[in-house]
Amino acid sequence: MRIGAVVTRIMQQMRRDKRTLALLFLAPLLVLTLMYFVFNSNESEMTIVVSNGPASLIEKLEEADFHVIENNDFTAASLKEEKYDGWLAFHQTQLKLTLLNDDPSTAKALKMKLSQVLQPEQSSMMKLTTEYVYGDENTAIFDIFSPMLTGFFVFFFVFLITGIALLKERTSGTLERLLATPIKRSEIVAGYMIGYGLFAFIQTIIIVLFGIYVLDIVHVGSIWLVLLINILVALVSLSLGALLSSFAASEFQMMQFIPLVIVPQIFFSGIFPLDNMVEWLQNIGRIMPLYYAADALNGVMYKGYSFSEILVDLVILACFALVFITLNIVGLKKYRSL
Repeated sequence: MRIGAVVTRIMQQMRRDKRTLALLFLAPLLVLTLMYFVFNSNESEMTIVVSNGPASLIEKLEEADFHVIENNDFTAASLKEEKYDGWLAFHQTQLKLTLLNDDPSTAKALKMKLSQVLQPEQSSMMKLTTEYVYGDENTAIFDIFSPMLTGFFVFFFVFLITGIALLKERTSGTLERLLATPIKRSEIVAGYMIGYGLFAFIQTIIIVLFGIYVLDIVHVGSIWLVLLINILVALVSLSLGALLSSFAASEFQMMQFIPLVIVPQIFFSGIFPLDNMVEWLQNIGRIMPLYYAADALNGVMYKGYSFSEILVDLVILACFALVFITLNIVGLKKYRSL
């Protein structure tokens, strides 16, 4: 009887909590659907530029499912700009292969597949040499993921900690008492952003420095740019966590936002090639803050990008933060109209 009473109470409580029920049953379906489309994306066709290559080789490359571009005036700088997978140049008795290597798995697959096509040419005393635009032959796939992971962990922990902390401010009545004073809504939001932002700033520095100097995560570019990107990521996460905390009635409900807000962004942070996905999935990825954070971090830490080369990503991240902060200010209207 007593066990039955507990079960009945839980059933009634869950039935009244429509949001929890929706997240319990619909959130797994959403994540599973995203995983289905992400993992069933078509493999992209490898693009290779050929300079001064014989027609017979061009034909063999096309038969091997390469997308071949013939260009006798091509350079390594052009390869970096156009973001093709590789460039094969013929120089009398030498074959020179330059790999972009922005994705080590693609670069290794291209080199292996190309070596099979080139076996007749190599047997006729033509030597193949390989150079890399980014990284080298020992570059591992983790070297691509690790910069993105620093941004993800900054985003995740700032979102979780600040969201729950701000929720406690509201459920404990602190926010209501604060709103009873003449302080403006914008001043309240600014105060929370700065106050919690200081701790998020310290946390960001610790994560970045630990990743780079203790775990030896690859970093070719400026560490100051890495810190700048992650500070913007923390600001976006802080403002988003504050916004979503206003829709949660408990810490449990705040945790329920993770499969809806955090998990989908993992799929679009560069861990899976976005170019291989269907167009509607690519469009979803482009409205995710971590998409731009991962692009900037990968550019600086792995490719050595400068400030001007990641400026667009920084501006978009700043716009995300500004939008979320504005929505926080507007959201306080339900507590006070002044």
